[in-house]
Amino acid sequence: MARESLVNIEGVSKRFKDDDVPALDSIVTTIQPGKVTGLVGPDGAGKTTLIRLITGLMQPDQGSITVRGLSSVKDTEKIHAITGYMPQKFGLYEDLSVIENLHLYADLRHVTGRERGEKFERLLAFTDLERFKPRLAGKLSGGMKQKLGLACALIGDPELLLLDEPSVGVDPISCRELWKMVQELLDGGMGVVWSTAYLDEAEQCDTVILLNEGKKLHDGPPSELLAHVEGRTFQIHGVKAENRRRVLMTTLQQEGVIDGVIQGKHVRVVMGKEKETPALETVAPGEAAEWHHVDPWFEDAFIDVLGGGPGGHSELAEHMEEKPDADKPVIEAKGLTKCFGDFTAVHDNTFDIYRGEIFGLLGPNGAGKSTTFKMMCGLLQPTEGKATVTGLDLKTATSEARNRIGYMAQKFSLYGHLNAQQNLSFFSGLYGLSGNKQRQRIEKMIEIFDLKKQLKHNAGDLPLGFKQRLALACAVMHEPDVLFLDEPTSGVDPITRREFWTHITGMVEKGVTVMVTTHFMDEAEYCDRIGLIYRGENIATGTPDDLKEQAKDVDGALEAPTLKDAFIALVQHSDAEREHKGVA
Repeated sequence: MARESLVNIEGVSKRFKDDDVPALDSIVTTIQPGKVTGLVGPDGAGKTTLIRLITGLMQPDQGSITVRGLSSVKDTEKIHAITGYMPQKFGLYEDLSVIENLHLYADLRHVTGRERGEKFERLLAFTDLERFKPRLAGKLSGGMKQKLGLACALIGDPELLLLDEPSVGVDPISCRELWKMVQELLDGGMGVVWSTAYLDEAEQCDTVILLNEGKKLHDGPPSELLAHVEGRTFQIHGVKAENRRRVLMTTLQQEGVIDGVIQGKHVRVVMGKEKETPALETVAPGEAAEWHHVDPWFEDAFIDVLGGGPGGHSELAEHMEEKPDADKPVIEAKGLTKCFGDFTAVHDNTFDIYRGEIFGLLGPNGAGKSTTFKMMCGLLQPTEGKATVTGLDLKTATSEARNRIGYMAQKFSLYGHLNAQQNLSFFSGLYGLSGNKQRQRIEKMIEIFDLKKQLKHNAGDLPLGFKQRLALACAVMHEPDVLFLDEPTSGVDPITRREFWTHITGMVEKGVTVMVTTHFMDEAEYCDRIGLIYRGENIATGTPDDLKEQAKDVDGALEAPTLKDAFIALVQHSDAEREHKGVA
């Protein structure tokens, strides 16, 4: 006998002032106990709005929502008592310690006495936060912050757990641990709603609700959506590593191709219905290339339902001037070290990056990637070592070097209380643009990044996808020689990620040198070389294929590792070596 639905959503609509389309439009669905319901869709699709309506933090304009028979309008306090909510933005108190945050949430949930002690013991063990009890929440890594958020959401033993993009900015190891913890909660009958921009996570959910522009496009098991692209997914084999990006961009511009990505040693392509794959001599001239049928992914179906990806042409790159060739590295780090008191965030990091190369910096949360970035940009002075950009020492020629650099920070770093137009004007002036040239560049950025409707909105209030577009526009409008991108696509939907990488690839073809960090391992496949950073040290460097081969050497069970497999294997091998040497 089927269990009664945990949540019933009947004809729910919600519209916000000044928006052209409803945030939600006549949504009908249910959420079941003991299952993970994935909530997916592009930025602004209505995912967060739906979660807030379920919790009673907002009220629908039309329709009704009940949680265990309780009305989201009339019984909000009772609903709060049986739900746990982990918001998209870190919602805990950063100036309180781990244990102080737990005490605060226990107070709010009226958990006292012996029961409080037992729950703390269980939750700290469950999330592996026992050793971090005295640490301030603001000093935790991204993965540990999410674990603390999960622990606080679970204090009241909720029947319904609502997780709004819990894995944004979280490295693959922490993400896997977070997913495993949530899976364990299902045994007790808890219902989980997991909003996500990571579609490999959505594929693991029991059921998926796909939203776009407030409308429900799919509601059911992920496998049902895969049927829509059966027989339309291919790989191009036999393309040389140095040509994969170019082959992908050319393929994406062919008639009938609706999506494509680099997948390991191959180029993955999704064709439209009843469309023939393009001729290989057109998309991969001079290559010993072959077409191969492959099984569809959930992401293939997602892009197909939404009408296809952004294509392979970058208008941004088209309007950039070609950068001159350079016979020596454009970016150099020699023995780069940064200490904060007794803590060494980066130790003896050495690498160089050449003109028109994409260099990826990967590593778990807290590994030292952002610290390395800030030293390379001149925002932090190294304790030891040296960083140069286009031959300029960032210690002695900071301002001159910065004029050749574009920087997009991990956290949104524009002025949230200025509107989008004001941010574009401010940053273009900061980079030395003025007069007609400044106006023309701003107009071009508005057109390329589709910012016209967002210009009067404060930057801090923009949807995440438009925040990232605005941040990238501000970073590139002066046509820098070098572009530093610190997790540029964290939390944005797959279509926006593809748009970003089309621009990045196009700029690299014009000779721009790019250094990027990312937790999306599929994005890291676009890199020419990768440095894997762990505990502040570079533990592996090479092409994506090189890292996979290194992973096979340290883990004999990996026959055909993905880049995610390699990431995990190499980090675990580093831990094992440290343990063998007795290093803390």
